[in-house]
Amino acid sequence: MTDTTPSPARSRAYRNVTVLVLAQAFLGSQMPMIFTIGGLAGQSLAANACLATLPISLIVLGSMLSATPLSALMQRFGRRAGFLAGATGGALGGVIGAIGLYHQSFELFLLGSFLTGIYMSAQGFYRFAAADTASEDFRPKAISYVMAGGLVSAVIGPQLVKATAQSFVIPFLGTYLAVIGINVIGALLFAFLDIPKPEAPKADAPRGRTRWELITTPRIAVAVICAMVSYALMNLVMTSTPLAVVGCGFSEGDAADVVTAHVLAMFAPSFFTGHLIARFGVERIVAAGLVILAGAGAVALEGVDLGNFFGALILLGLGWNFGFIGATTMLAGAHTTEERGRMQGLNDLLVFGGVTFASLASGGLMNCSGGSPVEGWSAVNMAMAPFLVLAAGALVWLMLRPDDDKQAA
Repeated sequence: MTDTTPSPARSRAYRNVTVLVLAQAFLGSQMPMIFTIGGLAGQSLAANACLATLPISLIVLGSMLSATPLSALMQRFGRRAGFLAGATGGALGGVIGAIGLYHQSFELFLLGSFLTGIYMSAQGFYRFAAADTASEDFRPKAISYVMAGGLVSAVIGPQLVKATAQSFVIPFLGTYLAVIGINVIGALLFAFLDIPKPEAPKADAPRGRTRWELITTPRIAVAVICAMVSYALMNLVMTSTPLAVVGCGFSEGDAADVVTAHVLAMFAPSFFTGHLIARFGVERIVAAGLVILAGAGAVALEGVDLGNFFGALILLGLGWNFGFIGATTMLAGAHTTEERGRMQGLNDLLVFGGVTFASLASGGLMNCSGGSPVEGWSAVNMAMAPFLVLAAGALVWLMLRPDDDKQAA
């Protein structure tokens, strides 16, 4: 965080970014934990192997459905209230998931996964909260720094999986107990958050654009499309990865290591993504992200050695970082303060709608589209192509628009 002379506003922005970085690091560690074991646990509980990734899909569905209510809650009561609601959802999800594992109930496990989605949705708002008190120049860096907090979660989460997955007779029960503790302890961080509660709009205050007007604004539409594709494709491949790694003869520990490398690649570039956006422009960084995502699919299709898994998942994380942070920055600068709650909730509803579809499709493609894990893994990665073409086409269309149209957008 490099900037000029101290001021109360700048100090507040730095303090909030610090809290959100810690939250991303500690509370965020539950997501790589659950994404590492969710499909494996689902595979052990589900009667049909095609439903193995349904728990992951329910997490994303819960995130999608809670995005708009959480956004409205934050708009009315402030960010702290929304983030505490998210941690509460994560703790309840851990409790019910643990009960489901104990009783070998796939239905209870799915319910716990759905509630975990409330936390996942709240975590998605950390990046927007970082921008709330940041200056225009500091905004892309603030978003990047908060996302960079995921570096620590990338280490904590998978290592906790290794330590807890087989710590009880019932596999993965210890991991879900650890998730409960993470949410209870991590919620204390938000006592230090200092983001003013939005003022209630006055009768004569500008209302801003409607949701339809917002989503049909070219720059906003392209930002949402690129965010959807970047996040959905990352989830499509990551959800199947533990199943593919174990299915190809490697261990659960190997799967956790691959996920660690992937999550590190997701967040490590965040230290400089904001600087790259400021230097080269957000459109070019999003475009680079889409190209790198395509490269991840190409590496995955070359083979199923452990090195291929590591290479593909590292590129997948890097592509997600550039594509998603770039799209978030593009969106943050395209709406007004009074439109914030409306647009951010709509954005995450659409993004996680796409991610829900991707995570559900992931299990079907992996387990039910071929006669072997290798064929399933190939199907997962080939499915990326049409969506990358869609996002790239939308981005090129925006970049070719006349300058005056871009500014109006």
